[in-house]
Amino acid sequence: MTKQTPDPPDGARRSGDPDRPGDSSGRPGHAEGDDSLPDVADLDGVSGDEPLLAARVHRPSDLLRLLTGILAIAVVLAVAAFAQGTTTGLEHDISKGTGQAPDLLVKIAGLVSSIAVLLVPVAFAIERLIKRDGLRIADGVLAAVLAHGVTLATDLWVAKGAPDTLQDALTQTQTNGGLTDPVHGYLAPVIAYMTAVGMARRPRWRVALWVVLLLDAFAMLVAGYTTPFSIILTVLLGWTVAYGTLYAVGSPNVRPTGQTLMAGLRHVGFRPVNAVRAEDVPGTAPFHAEGATEDEKRGPAEQGDRGRRYLVTLEDGPPLDVTVVDREQQAHGFFYRAWRRITLRSITTRRSLQSLRQALEQEALLAYAAIAAGANAPKLIATSELGPDAVMLVYEHLGGRSLDAMTDEEITDDVLRGAWRQVKALQSRRIAHRRLNGDALLVDQSGKVILTDLRGGEIAAGDVVLRMDIAQLLTTMGLRVGAERAVATAVEVLGPDTVADCLPLLQPIALTRSTRATLRRLARERAHREREAVLEASAAAKRARQEAAHAGSTGRKAVRRSERAEKQADKRAIDEAMEEVREEDLLSQIRRQVLLIRPQAPVEPVRLERIRPRTLLSLIAGAVAAYFLLSLFAGTDFGSVIEEAHWGWVAAAAAFSALSYVAAAMSLLGFVPERMPFPRTVLAQVAGSFVKIVTPAAVGGVALNTRFLQRSGIRPGLAVASVGASQLFGLGVHIILLLSFGYLTGTEKTASLTPSRTVIAGLLTVAVLLLVVTAIPFLRKFVSTRLRSLFAGVVPRMLDVLQRPMKLLTGIGGMLLLTGTFVMCLDASIRAFGDGSQPLSYATIAVVFLAGNALGSAAPTPGGVGAVEGTLTIGLTVAGVPKDVALTAVLMYRMLTLWLPVLPGWFAFNYLTRKGQL
Repeated sequence: MTKQTPDPPDGARRSGDPDRPGDSSGRPGHAEGDDSLPDVADLDGVSGDEPLLAARVHRPSDLLRLLTGILAIAVVLAVAAFAQGTTTGLEHDISKGTGQAPDLLVKIAGLVSSIAVLLVPVAFAIERLIKRDGLRIADGVLAAVLAHGVTLATDLWVAKGAPDTLQDALTQTQTNGGLTDPVHGYLAPVIAYMTAVGMARRPRWRVALWVVLLLDAFAMLVAGYTTPFSIILTVLLGWTVAYGTLYAVGSPNVRPTGQTLMAGLRHVGFRPVNAVRAEDVPGTAPFHAEGATEDEKRGPAEQGDRGRRYLVTLEDGPPLDVTVVDREQQAHGFFYRAWRRITLRSITTRRSLQSLRQALEQEALLAYAAIAAGANAPKLIATSELGPDAVMLVYEHLGGRSLDAMTDEEITDDVLRGAWRQVKALQSRRIAHRRLNGDALLVDQSGKVILTDLRGGEIAAGDVVLRMDIAQLLTTMGLRVGAERAVATAVEVLGPDTVADCLPLLQPIALTRSTRATLRRLARERAHREREAVLEASAAAKRARQEAAHAGSTGRKAVRRSERAEKQADKRAIDEAMEEVREEDLLSQIRRQVLLIRPQAPVEPVRLERIRPRTLLSLIAGAVAAYFLLSLFAGTDFGSVIEEAHWGWVAAAAAFSALSYVAAAMSLLGFVPERMPFPRTVLAQVAGSFVKIVTPAAVGGVALNTRFLQRSGIRPGLAVASVGASQLFGLGVHIILLLSFGYLTGTEKTASLTPSRTVIAGLLTVAVLLLVVTAIPFLRKFVSTRLRSLFAGVVPRMLDVLQRPMKLLTGIGGMLLLTGTFVMCLDASIRAFGDGSQPLSYATIAVVFLAGNALGSAAPTPGGVGAVEGTLTIGLTVAGVPKDVALTAVLMYRMLTLWLPVLPGWFAFNYLTRKGQL
């Protein structure tokens, strides 16, 4: 236990006094013989403080409350709109109950509440101004102004555009025939103000607030000025706007500073001299590979709830390691942890949000349990609160550097074995660490490995969680020293059976967030090297072919005879280049090393996901699409529309739908320089109709075409580049056609070629979005990275295509023909259920189709179901087609282009699979 001396008398020497007792170097509080302690006197930092904290912070807790408020408002509006019987019965019961209240009590309650609802906020503002806390008052005034604007907008929407059932639930009919306000214009701003200034966090003011609100609600209900749902909506709007304002402008930063930490240490009996952030201590900066991402460089300290770590020197005794955790750090990463808790099975997840007290108790328990298990872990010697919003944990200083701060050469086998011994000690007592990254492993000067960052661990952990720890540490070590050394040292300490049992857990989702980011970066670098090798080999083969052509015969017959041999040589050169640079990913390397020791080890991955993110998104989108389609079907008389159908136009629509597969084959083959059989390519496009119904619209066709090209003898990299070139060129054609037809549509009803205001507004919107993307660093980096990776393989392929003009003409013609067939199919569907004439121009129909196709490609539902139907129906209705005709025509169009081709697509898919083409 650290020796704790009494406070020095007045006049005692302090930090910075050269005559203060200490070692000969003048370093304050440097323990004798502790060479691992840096010279804190030379550090760039003020004693007891740290770099200046931001004046305002965007609290994740405010964002969480904002989202909760929005969800609650949506629920209230849904109940009020659809549960009409419930709302009517509730209003009747409340009216019957409050009608028995004495008139004198009602009048007194109304008078008191009307005065207090304005007096209480003013009194609180005066108190805050006296205590020089004017920023909170400014936040409250801003929230009140915004809440008033939202109130006016809501009142206007309910009065003009809301369903009648919602209007009945939120308003009362007055004696003069008018309606009461759906949201109270003075109460919502008051609630927003009170919430933004923090009245709810002070007990006495909180009681006064709720008393005033209840009195005001009671008085208005009895007087018939409002409804229960109106009061609930008013409170929720004020509360939500307040937290939205706080998150947008930021809340005053109340995180404890270094001076607060020094005071807290003195409170528990220590005599600190200097406190320095651990990140500022020389020699502790983490080692990062070249090209590391920002997530990897920040590390878990910036990605989770690890807290701020300080190195504290004392007037007498060894230094201390202190960790400070506040509420905002506890809330950091809440949404990520909540998402993991929803999508992963409960055996692999922890609580998404803990209180400070729970975090403090858990870390203290794990610290004592780890030491009791025989592991090397920091010794916890004190804990304390730093005000109501932070706690600190005081550990003995151990010195040393983290594994991330060491170079690869410094990580010896002894260090690896030492790390595995610590994990073995924890697992002997069923303790899981859960964060075995490089910065959680500390190595002192003697080479002893120490486990830190135990806050995320578990006591009495299950087998799956314990095996996840082994899989994580294997990956952490493999990233630094390679799979062979990582597996060899693990087997030496844990035994082959224990290591083999972790193989089913060796999957990215079981690893930490920073480790997954590193693996993704390595995968991108590996793919880039393979792509560069293929392109270099292809270019070298082309140069050799050109040299051979100049040296040998230049006759046309000789060139034809050697063409097949040259293609075979090109393929061999590319294959050899791929073999030279092909690398296994790290997880596969680890599996291979373990299987060399235990060939019968289980390798089938354990399913850790409860539901996949794409599945969840598809279910939500499908439910929304189904609700939207059902609302469109309501009130539509399909019988009379179908009876009057023109079946000749239906046959024409079916013919255009069939022709679209020929156009799709042309658009693909135009970007494949190699010779491909046209009929089989058309059959592959028909097979895509079957795949498209079970995958999102933008995914299934790309995957099937890539597979088809690979099975036809084209290298995987070149196949991906060909499909990517086709998709990229198709995107450009789509945008150009959309802008062109949009311009023509805007000029149809004008004598000049001046476009309509709608077209100008659309173009300005696109321009603003482009400016926003280029102005925000995160979005700019995201887009540039994706485009760079796309163009890296597509551009060389496009250069090959440009050397064959007929191929390029085929591709462009196929894309234009594909768009034309779909537009004509939609036009024929409209004519089939109209009077035979067409009220819309082809330009208008093309704009509607292109917009619907774009949304369908972005929708996560299979085949874009819901998004395409809704967009096309709304677009045709706005353009002037009757609603019944528009909906029936769209359903016919989707039947011909999506649903009916499923059966032929299934036959084509099975046929190509049997022939080895898929």
